[in-house]
Amino acid sequence: MSGHSKWATTKHKKAVVDARRAKSWAKLIKNIEVAAKLGGADLQGNPTLFDAVLKAKKTSVPKDNIDRAIKRGAGIGGESVEYSSIMYEGYGPNGVALMIECLTDNKNRAAAEVRTALSRNGGTLADPGSVAYNFSRKGVIVVSDEGTTEDDVMLAALEAGAEEIEPHAQGFEVITEASDVVAVRSALVDAGIEYESADVEFVPTLKVEIDAETARKVFRLIDALEDSDDVQNVYSNFDLTAEVQAELEEDE
Repeated sequence: MSGHSKWATTKHKKAVVDARRAKSWAKLIKNIEVAAKLGGADLQGNPTLFDAVLKAKKTSVPKDNIDRAIKRGAGIGGESVEYSSIMYEGYGPNGVALMIECLTDNKNRAAAEVRTALSRNGGTLADPGSVAYNFSRKGVIVVSDEGTTEDDVMLAALEAGAEEIEPHAQGFEVITEASDVVAVRSALVDAGIEYESADVEFVPTLKVEIDAETARKVFRLIDALEDSDDVQNVYSNFDLTAEVQAELEEDE
């Protein structure tokens, strides 16, 4: 889930990790397979694959699983994978906008699971383009604040083409143009700044503040969507005030 609020990350850190680990690993493996298929098996020559593998390692995906995924994606050893990328647009409770990114080998199954999750949790499927106009494809690099200041991040990232630096539950989010994410990521590494993840995401151009009750409903909907193996990412335009975040934390 990506609502670009500090709560989104905090919530996931506090989630029931064991129950979701298998699904999380499956989606990370799928990202590795697709990256290897598109750009080859060489991590140094394929920055998308490099970041997919890094994320998998940070989530404790076993090395053997990662290696097999790279070989399947690159077609090494006779195995091959074929996935279709589909983007669904929808609305959640109180009109919260949703972009639902799927990676699937069965389009009919993906469509059915997305529709079911939406209809059972107060959401609706939207016409193509009715939600997407409020999102831009951006690079999002998450940097830990351990041993790093915002000034350090700004100095390295802005010179490399970053657009802005935003506070994040784990430290800072560096926002870039989608085409600049690798250059900015490399500049951070060259400056001795470690990053947690580097992805291209759908970032809302306008956010809407929601109250705690609406947030609970939105989170339930997003959880239901993410329960589908075909759903890779869910992006939203919700935003939460500090007061609402504090109220939600009392639910944990």
